[in-house]
Amino acid sequence: MIVALVGGFGEEREWVRYQIESFNHFIDFGLQKIINEVGTIKIAQDKSDLKIKFGEISLGNPMVHEADGSTRTIYPNEARIRNLNYMAPIFVKITPIFSGVQEKSEKVHVGDLPVMVKSKICTLSGIDDEKLIKAGEDPSDPGGYFVVNGTERVLVLIEEIASNKPIFEKTIEGGVTVRINSEKSGFKQRHLIEMKPDGEITISFANIKKLPIVVLLKALGLENDKELCDMVSKDEKILNEFYTNLYETDVIVTEEAVDFIGRKLKVSKDYIQERVNQILDRYLLPHLGQEVGDRLRKDKYLARIIRKCICVKLGISPEDDIDHYSNKRLLMSGELFQQLFRSILLGRWGLIAKMTYNYQKLVKRGKSPAVQSIIEANTVTKQILSSLATGTWIGGRTGVSQRLDRSSYIKTISHLRSVLSPLTPTQEHFKARQVHPTEWGRLCPAETPEGSSIGLRKHLALLTEITPGLSKAEEEGIVNLLQGKTK
Repeated sequence: MIVALVGGFGEEREWVRYQIESFNHFIDFGLQKIINEVGTIKIAQDKSDLKIKFGEISLGNPMVHEADGSTRTIYPNEARIRNLNYMAPIFVKITPIFSGVQEKSEKVHVGDLPVMVKSKICTLSGIDDEKLIKAGEDPSDPGGYFVVNGTERVLVLIEEIASNKPIFEKTIEGGVTVRINSEKSGFKQRHLIEMKPDGEITISFANIKKLPIVVLLKALGLENDKELCDMVSKDEKILNEFYTNLYETDVIVTEEAVDFIGRKLKVSKDYIQERVNQILDRYLLPHLGQEVGDRLRKDKYLARIIRKCICVKLGISPEDDIDHYSNKRLLMSGELFQQLFRSILLGRWGLIAKMTYNYQKLVKRGKSPAVQSIIEANTVTKQILSSLATGTWIGGRTGVSQRLDRSSYIKTISHLRSVLSPLTPTQEHFKARQVHPTEWGRLCPAETPEGSSIGLRKHLALLTEITPGLSKAEEEGIVNLLQGKTK
């Protein structure tokens, strides 16, 4: 019975379908979403006033460029045998805008993307077993990996703390700490709120360390102490714990709070307002918004965090268990590629920055460059291949990409379903290494290596599937349902 169940799951649900579906979602929506974030960029500020508008993105078929200059479709097995990269070209519709006038759009090659075997753009997609055998492929091969320089590379699942969710924990001294990983459009900002045993509450984020929480609330525009207290709570027991924070600093109005933060940042007086506004709008809780009009929402959110902190300290509310699996998420291939592609496109030395540099360099030489000539397609291709080949990823992660274990079919499936913790194996992390009750039915309690990686390198249980996150429309539907706005 068990053998039939496991066999049926492998045939119908497939062992690594979640990885393939995640990559397909990245192709269908993730790439275009990143291009939409780019929108229109300004390349030059000279007489031409050149702007470039990024439009629709498309992918070609996996191709190989031969020595004689010809290109043709390639299968994964040929890439393995000839030590080639199994990749597909990325094209973006780009519209130059000179002095406000749109020119004719061009379809420009911006780089090549490694193709996941058995994904929708793979040459093996939709082929029957007979044709697979003729192409030199194994019909029982699960896919879900990449071929880089002839080597099969797998992106392991990355375990991380859930974004946009405050985690409350008590400290040994009797205080409370709150961790919030605020994320918006791939940009993640970590916040740490600490409440000391005497009731003093501070917040650390971006380049600010241990800023009194009241100073931040007043910098956001909440100057009246009574309104601030009412926002936190109307329970006298909770407010008695909060009053300490009102007397910790002599900051009363917003201007004083801005100056206080400016001194913390060690910014010259001329740039204090600009720098503090950037910190408050862009880096403070970006998932709540990054505009000036979102500051009231941030005030209310922080007030609720303060109330919960005090309730946890007083024992009114329970603390959170950071090892509980509801507080964790698994990053799949689609999310990992989205992070990488966004960084390559928008990073300090990314494609956009190089486009601006190349245009300005050619203009100084008296040339009028075409759009394709200022785009270095190799920039995208080389950086993606480098990350896949070395396993070094955005955010300082290592070991994300690994060589696929082909010792046996079972080991291959096991490797494709492995889960990697972000914690370093050189430190103890005793609690994180232990089997948590909420992992039952999700992670295998026995399949973990001996030695320093024990409990940090895990594998999915046999019949586990990973559900994708909700889309924005689905989230809005749930919110409307809870608010009673549905018909």
